[in-house]
Amino acid sequence: MTVVSTGSAPDLPPENSERVQGPPTDLVHLPGTERTRRFRPKLRWELIGCGLHGHELVGTDATEVRPEDHLVVREADGLRWYRCLRCDSWLPLNPPSSPPNQFPPERDQIVLPLRGRPLRNLYVLRLIAVDRVIHFLVLGVLGVGIILFAGHQKDLRGDYLRLLNSLQSSVGFVSTRNGFFREITHLVSLSSTKLYLYGSAFSVYSAVNGIEAVGLWREKRWAEYLTFIEVTLLLPLEIYELTVKISYLKIAALVLNVAVMIYLGYAHRLFGFRGGGAADRALYDYDSGWSALERATPVPGRLPTMVATTTVGSSD
Repeated sequence: MTVVSTGSAPDLPPENSERVQGPPTDLVHLPGTERTRRFRPKLRWELIGCGLHGHELVGTDATEVRPEDHLVVREADGLRWYRCLRCDSWLPLNPPSSPPNQFPPERDQIVLPLRGRPLRNLYVLRLIAVDRVIHFLVLGVLGVGIILFAGHQKDLRGDYLRLLNSLQSSVGFVSTRNGFFREITHLVSLSSTKLYLYGSAFSVYSAVNGIEAVGLWREKRWAEYLTFIEVTLLLPLEIYELTVKISYLKIAALVLNVAVMIYLGYAHRLFGFRGGGAADRALYDYDSGWSALERATPVPGRLPTMVATTTVGSSD
């Protein structure tokens, strides 16, 4: 229904691109109207948001619709067409029977939902934040457990040895060279100093993951840097663990951390990569606010202007 007049989705907004002459490019359709690719599916983040939270409509409680409200609501043939400010769907509804307001709200009274790249970044960063929360909980429990164990090590070591002797006498043979009993035997044989050190390390690492989770959930750039550095520093250790013993859990953890590192570094342009924070902010502003909504608004009787662009510097 509505099209945006750009080529193959330039990586930088027009103000950071250089226009060149060329043949007309394909039109970019609104979320959900593109032809899907078999091996390259594209997530429509706006449709996911509307599926989770419902459409963002304004003016449903207004008596009259003015011409200047055409960006968000239009009236024709006894029906009102309300525009979802997130996914750009136009939904027909009957005018309200007893509306409390005379007109739809002014622009400065409307809080626009996220769309485009900002919405994608919000969802992906919060997925990473959930992963950090899981790390925070697991590592925190381990850290506290080790510290508590260190405080009662002598008693627990005696109980464990008595249990081990009882099992060996009743079962006949219990190996402490591999498996579960090997890990427990190694743990009870450690000194209290090492146990307190390990418990403190787990607790500090848990706190770092908790800080990352809060920052990523709130889309703080410092949290992106902190997560990138933390994941990068631990990659050699994860690779070493795989050389010692391969497991599906270790492989999955390594793949996930590499994906997080690549996404943060590439998509969020950390450390000045691909234009750095300035380019990232420019893209955020380009896909936010009323200007983004205006660019995706159809104008009766007017064809979309097609502009071929090529990006300069750090474009894709």
